[in-house]
Amino acid sequence: MELNYRNQRFVKLYSFLDKLEAWVNPGVLLLLVALITIIIANSPLREWYESIWKIKFFLGGDGFNLFSHQGHSLTTLQMVNDALMAVFFFLVGLEIKREMLVGELSSFKQAILPIIAACGGMIFPVIVFFFVSKLYGFSPIELRGIAIPMATDIAFSIGVLGLLGKRIPISLKIFLLALAIVDDIGGIVVIAVFYSTFTTASFVYLLVSVVLFAILLLGNYLRINSKLFYAIIGIAIWYLFLQAGIHPTIAGVLVAFTVPARPHINVRKFTEGIQQDLDILRKTVSEKGTESIVLTNRQVKYLSRIETAADHVVSPLQDFEDNLEGVVNYFIMPLFAFANAGVFFNWAELNMFSGVTVSVLLGLLVGKVTGIFSFTWLAVKFRVSRLSTGMTWRNLFGLSLLGGIGFTVALFLAGLSYPLGSELLNQAKLGVVLGSLFSGMLGYFVLRMVFKKK
Repeated sequence: MELNYRNQRFVKLYSFLDKLEAWVNPGVLLLLVALITIIIANSPLREWYESIWKIKFFLGGDGFNLFSHQGHSLTTLQMVNDALMAVFFFLVGLEIKREMLVGELSSFKQAILPIIAACGGMIFPVIVFFFVSKLYGFSPIELRGIAIPMATDIAFSIGVLGLLGKRIPISLKIFLLALAIVDDIGGIVVIAVFYSTFTTASFVYLLVSVVLFAILLLGNYLRINSKLFYAIIGIAIWYLFLQAGIHPTIAGVLVAFTVPARPHINVRKFTEGIQQDLDILRKTVSEKGTESIVLTNRQVKYLSRIETAADHVVSPLQDFEDNLEGVVNYFIMPLFAFANAGVFFNWAELNMFSGVTVSVLLGLLVGKVTGIFSFTWLAVKFRVSRLSTGMTWRNLFGLSLLGGIGFTVALFLAGLSYPLGSELLNQAKLGVVLGSLFSGMLGYFVLRMVFKKK
């Protein structure tokens, strides 16, 4: 792996992230950050906490600012939600593409059951939210949050499942992963359709972004494997989407689908070539007789050939995914949680069971499990598909509960649904935190009872 990072600082960074990933569960880390954030938001540090998200960013010159929207510089909170979350959705897009090419979504037979389950998991939370809204008599503004409980958090749900160790069948993990990925696709579509503010004045920005997107597709067709090529044009598309009123996170997903999944050198050719170079290196060592701390020019030449070949044998898609996974799981997502999970409790006028809170909470806790479980049962009952080896109705129920963990994307949708600093946003965040927490705890204990440790 170190051959991919010429800069030693990056080697140390990724080495640190690898060690962190081995010892710290991303889902548990998110939960801890969320709890710490809630404590800070309800402590004397609240004023400091709110102030750090209002700092403005600038990158550019001569009147141009890359981090701006319609002439206004992005704040820290907007940088997290619009810029860093675009990287998160870029990684999601890479995972979706990989699953569609070689994973659980690569064939109809493999994909149909988690797709059906995910559809149920998106439809029923909306139904639950709608019925609760009727009981409380929601206004049109309050109804804007109807999509919040649709989401399933991949890292959080997989993280809770990982706490149960090797007792969980691999088929159950694959089913949850595929379901969460399909769920993300649904969330992306909702963001693109309902939370973008495209106007006719934005047509020029959109037109230029379409041209750049076509260039990326052409680069893929011509087998341009330079990651810098896709990164630079991807950033330009992100900026154009931001100015056009289309939510910039959508740019991350679209750019991800243009990244080549084929390596420049296939593994067989690489192994044959590296064997020849290693044979030559062995001869240079035997000719010299003893090892030296200073390499000969010939040795450096062949080591450089091996390093270059190693860079080219991994496809840009897998390289991006491998490099970004640790950064997203242990930096971007915890930072997002720290920025968005700050639920404030007004103890003088505390109303934890407001309409929006209850709608989101029940949407995640009741709607998700009902939708996932019932749609899967119907698919099996009518022989559209069948349960994989290791899956039973009991462990599927526990897995359906984990589908109610909607933390990251649900908080993201809450921020898009309600105005910043509003009581409605605070209520929605509380519903997301409680719904995700209860779903995760119940799912964990149900699966723990089903898979009793031997």
